[in-house]
Amino acid sequence: MSLYEEIQKIGQRAVVAARELALISSRKKNQILEAMADEIEAQRDAILEANRRDMEASRSAGLSAALLDRLELNDSRIAAMAKALRTVVGLKDPIGTRISRWIRPNGLVIHKVRVPIGVIAIIYEARPNVTADAAGLCIKTANAVILRGGKEARQSSIAIAEALQTGGARCGLPDGAIQYVAYPERDAVREIVQMEGLVDLVIPRGGEGLIRTVVEQARVPVIKHYKGVCHLYVDESADLDMALNIAENAKCQRPGVCNAIEKTLVHAKVAPVFLPRLVERLAARGVDLRGDEAARAIAPTIRPAEEADWTAEYLDLILAVKVVADIREAVRHINHYGSHHSDAIVARSEAAQRIFANEVDSAAVYINASTRFTDGGEFGMGAEIGISTDKLHARGPMGLEELTTYKYVVWGNGQLRV
Repeated sequence: MSLYEEIQKIGQRAVVAARELALISSRKKNQILEAMADEIEAQRDAILEANRRDMEASRSAGLSAALLDRLELNDSRIAAMAKALRTVVGLKDPIGTRISRWIRPNGLVIHKVRVPIGVIAIIYEARPNVTADAAGLCIKTANAVILRGGKEARQSSIAIAEALQTGGARCGLPDGAIQYVAYPERDAVREIVQMEGLVDLVIPRGGEGLIRTVVEQARVPVIKHYKGVCHLYVDESADLDMALNIAENAKCQRPGVCNAIEKTLVHAKVAPVFLPRLVERLAARGVDLRGDEAARAIAPTIRPAEEADWTAEYLDLILAVKVVADIREAVRHINHYGSHHSDAIVARSEAAQRIFANEVDSAAVYINASTRFTDGGEFGMGAEIGISTDKLHARGPMGLEELTTYKYVVWGNGQLRV
């Protein structure tokens, strides 16, 4: 059987499973999720052994320390996977929720109701924990899920998926509701994202290269963000101590993630005071600062920035700094160079806060807070499947509601259109 035929078979099984899942009660779905968590814990040794093999192969291939850290599993990370599944159990099930209701003059009663999307494909890279996280969120929302992880985590992800399938099956998980595509061929991704009529939505999670490949090849809808070019703007009205604390947290707390800031814009009126303090604070944390001419005139130790720096997602201890004349220039710069992910202002001025909130075109806009909060858990969603910078269907952290669509249920008593 060809790769195309094998992948089509996976898609067909998922469609059947999705229809069965849509009929399962919230209580039953929660029992399935609990059993999945139990089996993750029961299969800990097998999962760790699979991960050991992945780690050994990845070290031999020269994977970076950062990627190895994402790939590695241990007792605490396996416990965290099980805990995450149990957290999903405690979340409110959105399926069947009535979004709105109204009555037409002819007596028709129209209900707008949340329903599953159907079959969701998750394409991801070197984080094996995504296997459990994505499966749990999809099962809670009655979506069948097709998983395809990166080659680095292949054996780990297969072991986790098998545990999820085994545990879930004990409590009635439909066959085909969780499927892991183990084929190592790159063409497998293309076949998955081109399954029109079988896959309803693709969510890629990983680097910009992976996401662009998925988007270019897909024939079904894709929700994604390419990169996180996040900004901090320090207004002339800012509390400068607050601005320093936010800049340090947003850049240094975890620099390799999409909601860390990559640029800081500083109002010209406060730049002479603020920039030297920023340089001192961030240099102590090992941050490489790059700036425009105005910033370097104030703080000469800042290295010259190039045009490419304004669009770069460093994912490292590097920060580009620019002096701006006013908030309007800051907003224009962010909307032009940013990635519409997460951007923040530090300002006491309510007028500046309103301008920033209303005019910055990003999925998350922060007033006097770090961009590092763009996360489903931090937003109180309990968990997330990813972050979207798209404008259709979902934007920002994607929790359970974002894994649903809706339909209209119309009640009548014989009405005819005239």
